Amino acid sequence: MREIDLHIHTTQSDGTCSPEEVVQIAKGLGLRAIAVTDHDTTDGYPAAAAEGERLGLEVVPGIEVSTTHHGPVHILGYFIDLTESGLRRALDWMIRERDERNRRIVETMRADGLDVNYEAMQQRFGVAIGRPHFAELLVEFGLARDVKDAFDRYVEKGQKYYEARQFLSMERTIAVIRGAGGVPVLAHPFQYRLGDAGLRELIEHGIEHGLQGMECRYSLYDEQQSAYLLALAEEYKLLPTGGSDFHGEVKPHIALGTGTCDNLSVPYAWLDALRKQAKENKK
Repeated sequence: MREIDLHIHTTQSDGTCSPEEVVQIAKGLGLRAIAVTDHDTTDGYPAAAAEGERLGLEVVPGIEVSTTHHGPVHILGYFIDLTESGLRRALDWMIRERDERNRRIVETMRADGLDVNYEAMQQRFGVAIGRPHFAELLVEFGLARDVKDAFDRYVEKGQKYYEARQFLSMERTIAVIRGAGGVPVLAHPFQYRLGDAGLRELIEHGIEHGLQGMECRYSLYDEQQSAYLLALAEEYKLLPTGGSDFHGEVKPHIALGTGTCDNLSVPYAWLDALRKQAKENKK
């Protein structure tokens, strides 16, 4: 039952399709609803929502925040109030921190003789500049075949133009999402390679600080993995969610709404449950 996709990235963070384009793709697939969950920004939602209204597709305000808890952890937030002051302050901090990282990348590229101007990048791509935008420039400079090649050889961790970032803690991130009336959800749990005991520790720590959901269906998970996560979600009374983690050309093996090998099946009832929880959070 492929009805919704609650994990989608656009050009406002590290995706290669515009907010309008992801809505058009989802509509063409016959989906009932999507969530725009750009990294550390909500700037893609207004355009996606407007296109969704035009085409008759529900678009949920969301976000994916990079956090830390004994290592990298990603927290999704759904039905957030985009105007809430605590959220805006947190997002402003993330943009400033990212801006500092980006300028370090520009300095390294310019030292190699590449004609990169950060102000020009901001005019072209907006304030939420990510590694895909640097990858796109590297393709234009003729240094990579495509965006994926540029990622693999230049901007992935360990490569020449990679620079580390600073992140909010998992606890602070959950509090910010809850403060904005949203529902915080643990993204792609197997990505952290924790094993059963480690994942349970992460879940229990998250719940202690307000975690309310977990991504149980994901583009790279098979039925056995999804069943395991669904059982954990039921055990810990977490709301199940699911999504493709679509990025476009950056991750060409992941298709919006279908994941890989058409294995993504997310029922609309899960979105209704998130909506109900968000209403409770806003009381």
